[in-house]
Amino acid sequence: MTQLLLHWGLTPDQAEHVSALAAILGVLFAAYLADRIVKRYLLRWVDRLTRKTRADWDDVLVRNGVFDRLAHLAPLIVIRAGADFGLPLPATLVANVISAGFMVVAALVALGLLDSLIEIYSTYPVSRKVPIAGYVQTVKGFAIFFAAVYVLARLMQADPWSFFKGLGALTAVLLLVFKDSILGLVASVQISANDLVRIGDWIEMEQHRADGDVIDVGLTVVKVRNWDKTIATIPTYALISDSFRNWRGMSESGGRRIKRAIYIDMTSVVFCDQEMLERYARIACLREYLHTRLAEVENWNREHGVAAEEAGVNGRRLTNLGTFRAYLQAYLRSHPLVRQDMTFLVRQLAPGANGLPIEIYVFCADQDWVRYEGVQADIMDHLLAILPYFDLRVFQSPSGADLRALGGRGTANRCAEEDPPNAPEE
Repeated sequence: MTQLLLHWGLTPDQAEHVSALAAILGVLFAAYLADRIVKRYLLRWVDRLTRKTRADWDDVLVRNGVFDRLAHLAPLIVIRAGADFGLPLPATLVANVISAGFMVVAALVALGLLDSLIEIYSTYPVSRKVPIAGYVQTVKGFAIFFAAVYVLARLMQADPWSFFKGLGALTAVLLLVFKDSILGLVASVQISANDLVRIGDWIEMEQHRADGDVIDVGLTVVKVRNWDKTIATIPTYALISDSFRNWRGMSESGGRRIKRAIYIDMTSVVFCDQEMLERYARIACLREYLHTRLAEVENWNREHGVAAEEAGVNGRRLTNLGTFRAYLQAYLRSHPLVRQDMTFLVRQLAPGANGLPIEIYVFCADQDWVRYEGVQADIMDHLLAILPYFDLRVFQSPSGADLRALGGRGTANRCAEEDPPNAPEE
């Protein structure tokens, strides 16, 4: 080509420069053609091929752009081939630029493969038990760091390994910069090893205002979707350093706890008389209890010589509160949505200023939040409605209506005292 340019009348220097420029432009044009051919034909063929296969992993690779990033190797290979054929550029500079380009493509492909790994792994049930997002993010961070250092060293025409050795003096700075990532990595290892948190777990962490389902376990943060649909972010290391509550045990147990108390007005607790016992005996679930219990009480009083009229002081008698507790146990035993194989308690707590608490401590067989609340409310509705049948009263603080009623009654009494009825005429 130089001879042709000389024939056209150019000077030797001009002919040499034009030839060099034409060679560079020719290599760049060939690289452009290689890039277009690979993307237009080869990538389309790969896309059609992956759609025909039954496997899903190749579709994941396509979605994450792994093959698209590999296509960038085509122009780099053409440029490298042009340099080998005597491209009129400094050989060291061309080699370093091409090497840096290969490293950038390799890093991009590695990031795409890691993203694909997370997506493929998330399709397996074990991903909920052992999340690997934190580890993959750590590998991605190291890959980006080493790729950036390698490219910088190549562009500065320095030995990459010597460049890495020179970074030893910056270790303290790097530890400070990547402190959160290092702490997150340590926390991720401990969380996975001890199986503390899985994706889908319901956790509660008041200090971070988190109360909901875990949707992501990352290297530096754990994302929780609260019940009000807000997203709370918790530093991963906080799950190790701070305390939190994981409700997974409840989900795996097959039951959800019902723990409610009714406060009884203690002045309404009395011994059962014959009329009360006859009325209680009409309750089907109490008949067997009353029959057995009354026989036991009568036998005890007879053995100890206690007369019936003195049984309340010297002997034993049934109370309306004890009978109500027996009814409560029988009612819950027959409830279809109360687990009978789990903790089952109807207990009396210590009395206080608000009355005598009778607490229900059982487990509902339906764990769905909405249905669970419905079952719990139905049980409490029934107990509050049935309480007067046992001649018991619920204790509650006086409301405004109570105070107005007392005020009106007092006014009526005062009026009666001030205006006594007229005495009959003699």
